[in-house]
Amino acid sequence: MSVPSPDGDVVDALAHGDGRTLPAELEARTLIDRLPAIVYVADAGVEGRWHYISSGAEVITGFTPEQWMADAGLWARQVHPADRENVFGREEELAEPATPDEYRIRHRDGSTVWVRDEAALIAGADGQLRWHGVMLDITDRKLAEAELERRAAQQAAVARLGERALEGADVARLMHDALEDAARILAVDQGAVFKQGGGDGGLVLCAGLGLPRRAERAAQAVYPFDELPAGITGQIERRDGSWGLLWLAAPDEGGLADADADFVQALANILADAIQQRETEDRIRYQALHDQLTDLPHRVLFLDRLGHALTRPGAEVAVVLLDIDNFKLVNDSLGHSAGDELLRKIAPRLTDALRPGDTIGRLGGDEFVVLLEHVADERAAARIAERVVAAFELPFELSAGEHFAKASLGIAIARGDESDPAALIRDADAAMYQAKARGRARFEVFDGAMRARTVKRLSVENDLRRALERDELRVAYQPIVSLHDGSIAAVEALLRWHHPERGIIAPVDFIPVAEESGLIESIGRWVLNAACAQTAQWHAARPGSPPLGIAVNLSARQFTQRDLETTVAGALAESGIEPTSLCLEITESVLLDEPDTASETIKSIARHGVRFMLDDFGTGYSSLAYLTRLPIDGLKVDRSFVDELGSSARSTAITTAIVRMAQALSIEVVAEGVETARQLETVRALGCEFAQGFHFHRPLGAREISHLLSALPPRARHKAGGSRPAQAPAPRVAQPRASVAASGATRRRRRP
Repeated sequence: MSVPSPDGDVVDALAHGDGRTLPAELEARTLIDRLPAIVYVADAGVEGRWHYISSGAEVITGFTPEQWMADAGLWARQVHPADRENVFGREEELAEPATPDEYRIRHRDGSTVWVRDEAALIAGADGQLRWHGVMLDITDRKLAEAELERRAAQQAAVARLGERALEGADVARLMHDALEDAARILAVDQGAVFKQGGGDGGLVLCAGLGLPRRAERAAQAVYPFDELPAGITGQIERRDGSWGLLWLAAPDEGGLADADADFVQALANILADAIQQRETEDRIRYQALHDQLTDLPHRVLFLDRLGHALTRPGAEVAVVLLDIDNFKLVNDSLGHSAGDELLRKIAPRLTDALRPGDTIGRLGGDEFVVLLEHVADERAAARIAERVVAAFELPFELSAGEHFAKASLGIAIARGDESDPAALIRDADAAMYQAKARGRARFEVFDGAMRARTVKRLSVENDLRRALERDELRVAYQPIVSLHDGSIAAVEALLRWHHPERGIIAPVDFIPVAEESGLIESIGRWVLNAACAQTAQWHAARPGSPPLGIAVNLSARQFTQRDLETTVAGALAESGIEPTSLCLEITESVLLDEPDTASETIKSIARHGVRFMLDDFGTGYSSLAYLTRLPIDGLKVDRSFVDELGSSARSTAITTAIVRMAQALSIEVVAEGVETARQLETVRALGCEFAQGFHFHRPLGAREISHLLSALPPRARHKAGGSRPAQAPAPRVAQPRASVAASGATRRRRRP
């Protein structure tokens, strides 16, 4: 690359100083003198005369421009002796180098400076060829490159020595090789630090990795400490705080006395790095395969061990999957630090309950897994599982106080050659969920029937994932009738799945799958949007009539979504219906599992004007506390009570109590599952305001609901339902409730 330099009269003036004062010269000189470089013009040849050199010469070399100009041989004398042959050879050839020269110059103070000399031969005003060039100080770059090369070489040496150390190489041989590598890397004369005299040897290595006395004992094990000849000691300092000694000595006195102590320490550092590297790799490998919180093997290591166990001939293997019941409640009530503390204390509790050879792992969250070997049958595995369940009888001492935790277990037994690690864990997981469904704090063993259910569940889940995009889901609507005047006050949305091959799949067969897989969130969002959009169409088709209510049932998983309020507000905004037309139906279990969170969620959504109704009231806890504390607008009396009205004094009494309580609290009551005239008369006599069931209408499609509403005269659109529909009701058929079904929304009561 050619270097920009003054030309014409300016060059002539700069080089010869003819006395002319040119603005261009002054500007150029000022600019050049400020550059962190040496700009020069010089005759060709090793001792060519310097015509111009900038002020940067003094900064970089220590010699002033006047000294350079006065002494033509200064440059040649200051070039480093090791570089003169190459640099002077190119100078004599008078050929522009293909690449800039990089060489060393001695500073005036005796130090060495690396420069990058980039120049071009240019004819001056007198016709003579001169070098016009720039020298840059590249000392820092060269030192950095040298340091990087040295470190790379040292790391390579450390890796080699570490590998040989892991292979159990002889200590003396290892030290000999370390010395050779160190001498090469540090450019030290090996003979100056390594002398072997007569006798049995010239090297002693003691690498005690603990307290000083331990280091002394390690040294004495190799060579009597009081007989060690004079030598040089390098201290190995390691990052974990432990230390050792590197002792170089020769039997003949004074052999190593004058050796370079810094070099010996460098040698010690190399060996220390080798040890440290090995420990670091072991630690990284360990951390990669173990859970940091509990120090137990995680999934990858556990699966590896399980795979090895299954390959052993005649292996008798079982897998136990363990999940802490209601663990989320610990995090929510006591904080995540308490949850982590509990998990840490569960690990040793499990260890005490299991056999010495059993392997415990953590799959993540509050899930633990156990590998049982040498278990002859389910009975043997069950006995171990019983001990694990019993281990949770005692409370855990946490910083926040005592806490009782329970666990649900699932057991899967390896069945010959058919079992593989992933399948065993999957089967144990299915059994664990069965244990939770049957009351928790217990264990279940995976069997053939459970296997068939698991296969079916996986098939349903796979098809359900595509049901939305394939437009296989439908929303049916069942009217809710006012018992005051027979009008249709609201409709309940019921989810239906029209499978292209299996036909209509009952909600009871796919809603639990949607809950477990998390699909309920997207499906529930779709139902909410579809129901609100359809309600908007009915409102538009019925101008002047009171708005029809629509309600969407929220599952427990939907209710805990952080963006639930945003989802509801979005559905209202997109459809344009009044918030009071929408009623969100929840079960009592939602309020019981997370009362504080549920309360805040209900209150925040209710501020938009949306109504809330408790579904299946009377079958759960049925607490008056949340009826008085929360903005609950209505209750739905469960169909199990309505079915027995008039025939069961107990059910009739419970239903009567529910209605009276709701009336006292100004809460609306809907009787669901009304299928006979006798039931209708009874719920009306009890004072129920609304009812739904086959006695009035079956679930209908949106178009049928539209026809039903439009077929009524404008003034009678709220008189539908009378005492019985015109057609006789069809035979009673049990209708499974979908968890995303909507429930009756009625007029919103005023609150004080």
